[in-house]
Amino acid sequence: MQKMNRGILTAISSIGIAQALKILTHKKLTGDWDVKQVASTGGMPSSHSAGVSALATYLAANKGSRHPETALATIFGVIVMYDAQGIRRHTGEIAQLVNDLEDNFAAISGDFPSFEFVEREKELKVLLGHQPIEVLGGAVLGIGLGFLSAKLENK
Repeated sequence: MQKMNRGILTAISSIGIAQALKILTHKKLTGDWDVKQVASTGGMPSSHSAGVSALATYLAANKGSRHPETALATIFGVIVMYDAQGIRRHTGEIAQLVNDLEDNFAAISGDFPSFEFVEREKELKVLLGHQPIEVLGGAVLGIGLGFLSAKLENK
């Protein structure tokens, strides 16, 4: 029986650990246990950053920093982390503004009977991206797990 690719296993494990850690960081921030955080986007640490950092680190530790696979994983990782804290975070901020605007329309629509406003049943999802510190936290976690995986494999 063939073993699973260690790089893929390292990245997926890092993503899973980061997602599980979101339960603990949510508890620390809010005081509430929320198991649903394991399936959430956004939050600390970034599982996107953890996964791509773990893969790039694992490859660098096994193949060297000059190997093309390490270069591909690193560039891919930088793009993913930039997107997580840039575009996705800004999309979440815009979603919050749209939700607030809709709430304001709902509040004033009662004062104007001729104004027909139909409120959506569901608000837009706000937590889409990450703050830079969340991306950094995921990257640090991923780097540590990538090194650990490479060291365990090379024993």
